[in-house]
Amino acid sequence: MSKYDPLWKYVGETCEEELVLSFGEIEVITGFPIDHAFLQYKKELTEAGFAVKKISMKEKYVQFVRCG
Repeated sequence: MSKYDPLWKYVGETCEEELVLSFGEIEVITGFPIDHAFLQYKKELTEAGFAVKKISMKEKYVQFVRCG
């Protein structure tokens, strides 16, 4: 079980090929602010059929894309 499981579930349930979430939206979904550990945990996202395409620290968003 990962602390980011609620986010992976949310992303995995989208019908979109691409999804962009702000850091604030991610905090609402997970219950805590995104942190540096996200870089390690993002590998788990492939189980939900998605990957992280871009993380913008300046604009504070994460772009997810469907795999395959």
